[in-house]
Amino acid sequence: MNVAPRIGVVTFPGSNDDRDAAWALRALGAEPVPVWHAEPELPDLAAVVLPGGFSYGDYLRCGALARFAPAMEAVRAFAAEGGLVLGICNGFQILCEAGLLPGVLRPNVSLSFVCRDVRVTVERADTPFTARCAAGQPLTIPVKHGEGCWFVPDELHDELTERGQVVLRYAEPCNGSVGDVAGVVNEHGNVMGLMPHPEHAVDPLLGSADGALLLASLVDAARDRALAPV
Repeated sequence: MNVAPRIGVVTFPGSNDDRDAAWALRALGAEPVPVWHAEPELPDLAAVVLPGGFSYGDYLRCGALARFAPAMEAVRAFAAEGGLVLGICNGFQILCEAGLLPGVLRPNVSLSFVCRDVRVTVERADTPFTARCAAGQPLTIPVKHGEGCWFVPDELHDELTERGQVVLRYAEPCNGSVGDVAGVVNEHGNVMGLMPHPEHAVDPLLGSADGALLLASLVDAARDRALAPV
Protein backbone atom coordinates (compact mmCIF):
# COMPACT_ATOMS: atom_id res chain seq x y z
CA MET A 1 0.00 0.00 0.00
CA ASN A 2 1.53 3.29 -1.10
CA VAL A 3 0.56 5.41 1.89
CA ALA A 4 2.11 8.87 2.24
CA PRO A 5 3.56 8.81 5.76
CA ARG A 6 3.19 11.97 7.83
CA ILE A 7 6.66 13.37 8.59
CA GLY A 8 6.95 16.41 10.81
CA VAL A 9 9.37 19.19 9.91
CA VAL A 10 10.18 21.35 12.94
CA THR A 11 10.69 25.07 12.34
CA PHE A 12 12.70 27.11 14.85
CA PRO A 13 13.31 30.86 14.68
CA GLY A 14 16.20 30.98 12.22
CA SER A 15 15.46 27.75 10.37
CA ASN A 16 15.96 28.25 6.64
CA ASP A 17 15.84 24.76 5.16
CA ASP A 18 12.49 23.69 6.56
CA ARG A 19 10.66 24.37 3.29
CA ASP A 20 13.39 22.63 1.30
CA ALA A 21 13.08 19.56 3.54
CA ALA A 22 9.30 19.59 3.20
CA TRP A 23 9.52 19.90 -0.60
CA ALA A 24 11.97 16.98 -0.83
CA LEU A 25 9.89 14.76 1.46
CA ARG A 26 6.74 15.45 -0.56
CA ALA A 27 8.60 14.72 -3.82
CA LEU A 28 9.63 11.36 -2.36
CA GLY A 29 6.12 10.32 -1.36
CA ALA A 30 5.68 11.64 2.17
CA GLU A 31 3.22 14.14 3.61
CA PRO A 32 5.30 16.85 5.31
CA VAL A 33 3.65 18.30 8.41
CA PRO A 34 4.90 21.67 9.74
CA VAL A 35 5.68 21.73 13.46
CA TRP A 36 6.34 25.06 15.19
CA HIS A 37 9.10 25.09 17.81
CA ALA A 38 6.73 26.31 20.54
CA GLU A 39 4.31 23.40 20.20
CA PRO A 40 4.55 21.22 23.33
CA GLU A 41 3.09 18.16 21.61
CA LEU A 42 3.61 16.54 18.24
CA PRO A 43 0.69 15.67 15.96
CA ASP A 44 0.25 12.11 14.77
CA LEU A 45 3.52 11.51 12.91
CA ALA A 46 5.54 8.59 11.55
CA ALA A 47 8.85 10.48 11.67
CA VAL A 48 10.36 13.88 12.47
CA VAL A 49 12.95 15.96 10.64
CA LEU A 50 14.94 18.77 12.27
CA PRO A 51 16.06 20.91 9.30
CA GLY A 52 19.09 23.05 8.68
CA GLY A 53 19.44 26.75 9.42
CA PHE A 54 20.57 28.96 12.27
CA SER A 55 18.11 28.29 15.08
CA TYR A 56 17.89 31.20 17.52
CA GLY A 57 20.70 32.89 15.60
CA ASP A 58 23.22 30.24 16.74
CA TYR A 59 23.69 32.21 19.97
CA LEU A 60 25.90 30.53 22.60
CA ARG A 61 26.52 27.49 20.38
CA CYS A 62 24.74 26.07 17.37
CA GLY A 63 21.65 24.30 18.65
CA ALA A 64 22.29 25.20 22.30
CA LEU A 65 19.10 27.25 22.66
CA ALA A 66 16.93 25.15 20.36
CA ARG A 67 17.38 22.15 22.65
CA PHE A 68 15.15 23.94 25.19
CA ALA A 69 12.27 24.52 22.75
CA PRO A 70 8.97 22.92 23.86
CA ALA A 71 8.85 20.91 20.64
CA MET A 72 12.18 19.30 21.55
CA GLU A 73 10.68 17.76 24.68
CA ALA A 74 8.08 16.19 22.42
CA VAL A 75 10.78 15.05 19.98
CA ARG A 76 12.75 13.53 22.86
CA ALA A 77 9.68 11.58 24.01
CA PHE A 78 8.93 10.55 20.41
CA ALA A 79 12.48 9.20 19.99
CA ALA A 80 12.33 7.40 23.34
CA GLU A 81 9.30 5.49 22.06
CA GLY A 82 11.23 4.39 18.96
CA GLY A 83 10.11 7.20 16.67
CA LEU A 84 12.30 8.03 13.68
CA VAL A 85 14.15 11.35 13.97
CA LEU A 86 16.52 12.85 11.38
CA GLY A 87 18.58 15.97 12.08
CA ILE A 88 20.17 17.75 9.12
CA CYS A 89 23.04 20.21 9.71
CA ASN A 90 21.59 22.53 12.38
CA GLY A 91 19.25 19.67 13.24
CA PHE A 92 22.29 17.47 13.86
CA GLN A 93 23.74 20.16 16.10
CA ILE A 94 20.45 20.37 18.03
CA LEU A 95 20.29 16.60 18.53
CA CYS A 96 23.83 16.57 19.90
CA GLU A 97 23.13 19.50 22.22
CA ALA A 98 19.96 17.72 23.40
CA GLY A 99 21.92 14.57 24.21
CA LEU A 100 20.03 12.47 21.67
CA LEU A 101 23.21 11.86 19.68
CA PRO A 102 26.84 11.56 20.81
CA GLY A 103 29.39 14.29 20.24
CA VAL A 104 29.41 18.03 19.66
CA LEU A 105 29.75 20.15 16.55
CA ARG A 106 32.61 22.65 16.68
CA PRO A 107 33.83 25.33 14.26
CA ASN A 108 35.40 23.96 11.09
CA VAL A 109 39.14 23.52 11.40
CA SER A 110 39.55 26.08 8.60
CA LEU A 111 37.53 28.58 10.69
CA SER A 112 35.68 29.38 7.49
CA PHE A 113 32.24 28.58 6.13
CA VAL A 114 32.21 25.65 3.71
CA CYS A 115 29.55 25.45 1.00
CA ARG A 116 30.06 22.90 -1.76
CA ASP A 117 29.34 19.36 -2.86
CA VAL A 118 31.27 16.73 -0.90
CA ARG A 119 31.74 13.03 -1.31
CA VAL A 120 30.71 10.80 1.57
CA THR A 121 30.84 7.03 2.03
CA VAL A 122 28.02 4.95 3.47
CA GLU A 123 29.35 2.93 6.41
CA ARG A 124 26.07 1.14 7.18
CA ALA A 125 23.12 0.32 4.94
CA ASP A 126 21.03 -1.43 7.59
CA THR A 127 19.51 1.68 9.18
CA PRO A 128 16.13 3.31 8.51
CA PHE A 129 18.02 6.21 6.95
CA THR A 130 20.33 4.31 4.59
CA ALA A 131 18.31 1.23 3.57
CA ARG A 132 18.30 2.28 -0.10
CA CYS A 133 22.10 2.47 -0.10
CA ALA A 134 24.82 -0.17 -0.08
CA ALA A 135 27.63 -0.34 2.44
CA GLY A 136 30.67 1.36 0.95
CA GLN A 137 28.57 3.29 -1.57
CA PRO A 138 29.86 6.79 -2.40
CA LEU A 139 27.36 9.66 -2.34
CA THR A 140 27.73 13.27 -3.42
CA ILE A 141 25.75 15.66 -1.21
CA PRO A 142 26.26 19.39 -0.56
CA VAL A 143 27.32 20.87 2.76
CA LYS A 144 26.94 24.44 4.00
CA HIS A 145 28.13 25.07 7.52
CA GLY A 146 30.60 26.95 9.66
CA GLU A 147 30.41 24.61 12.66
CA GLY A 148 30.36 21.12 11.23
CA CYS A 149 33.43 19.62 12.88
CA TRP A 150 32.00 16.66 14.82
CA PHE A 151 34.06 15.93 17.89
CA VAL A 152 34.32 13.17 20.47
CA PRO A 153 37.41 11.82 22.27
CA ASP A 154 39.25 9.21 20.23
CA GLU A 155 38.25 6.43 22.62
CA LEU A 156 34.56 7.25 22.20
CA HIS A 157 34.94 7.41 18.42
CA ASP A 158 36.40 3.91 18.51
CA GLU A 159 33.51 2.68 20.68
CA LEU A 160 30.90 4.25 18.40
CA THR A 161 32.60 2.73 15.35
CA GLU A 162 32.63 -0.69 16.97
CA ARG A 163 28.94 -0.36 17.86
CA GLY A 164 28.10 0.64 14.29
CA GLN A 165 26.86 4.12 15.16
CA VAL A 166 28.95 5.85 12.48
CA VAL A 167 26.79 5.83 9.35
CA LEU A 168 28.51 8.30 6.99
CA ARG A 169 32.12 9.43 6.63
CA TYR A 170 33.55 12.15 4.44
CA ALA A 171 35.55 10.73 1.54
CA GLU A 172 37.47 14.00 1.18
CA PRO A 173 38.64 16.79 3.52
CA CYS A 174 35.70 18.86 4.69
CA ASN A 175 35.66 20.28 8.21
CA GLY A 176 38.08 18.33 10.39
CA SER A 177 35.57 15.96 11.98
CA VAL A 178 37.07 13.22 14.12
CA GLY A 179 37.36 10.13 11.94
CA ASP A 180 35.90 12.12 9.02
CA VAL A 181 32.47 11.40 10.51
CA ALA A 182 29.62 13.00 8.56
CA GLY A 183 26.65 11.22 10.16
CA VAL A 184 25.88 9.11 13.23
CA VAL A 185 22.93 7.27 14.75
CA ASN A 186 21.98 6.71 18.36
CA GLU A 187 22.45 3.34 20.05
CA HIS A 188 18.97 2.14 19.03
CA GLY A 189 19.37 3.30 15.41
CA ASN A 190 16.17 5.37 15.26
CA VAL A 191 17.80 8.83 15.54
CA MET A 192 20.31 10.08 12.98
CA GLY A 193 22.16 13.32 12.43
CA LEU A 194 24.28 14.37 9.46
CA MET A 195 25.92 17.58 8.35
CA PRO A 196 25.42 17.20 4.55
CA HIS A 197 22.05 18.35 3.16
CA PRO A 198 20.24 15.47 1.41
CA GLU A 199 17.22 17.70 0.74
CA HIS A 200 19.41 19.70 -1.64
CA ALA A 201 20.39 16.61 -3.62
CA VAL A 202 17.13 15.02 -4.74
CA ASP A 203 17.17 16.07 -8.39
CA PRO A 204 19.98 15.62 -10.96
CA LEU A 205 19.33 19.22 -12.06
CA LEU A 206 20.80 20.27 -8.69
CA GLY A 207 24.00 18.37 -9.44
CA SER A 208 23.22 15.16 -7.60
CA ALA A 209 20.23 13.04 -6.62
CA ASP A 210 22.15 11.01 -4.05
CA GLY A 211 20.43 12.71 -1.14
CA ALA A 212 17.17 11.15 -2.29
CA LEU A 213 18.53 7.74 -1.31
CA LEU A 214 18.74 8.84 2.32
CA LEU A 215 15.42 10.68 2.47
CA ALA A 216 13.59 7.95 0.54
CA SER A 217 14.94 5.43 3.03
CA LEU A 218 13.41 7.52 5.82
CA VAL A 219 10.11 7.74 3.92
CA ASP A 220 10.08 3.95 3.45
CA ALA A 221 10.75 3.35 7.16
CA ALA A 222 8.15 5.94 8.16
CA ARG A 223 5.60 4.27 5.88
CA ASP A 224 6.31 0.89 7.47
CA ARG A 225 5.86 2.48 10.89
CA ALA A 226 2.58 4.11 9.85
CA LEU A 227 1.22 0.81 8.53
CA ALA A 228 2.39 -1.27 11.49
CA PRO A 229 -0.45 -2.64 13.65
CA VAL A 230 -0.91 -0.74 16.90
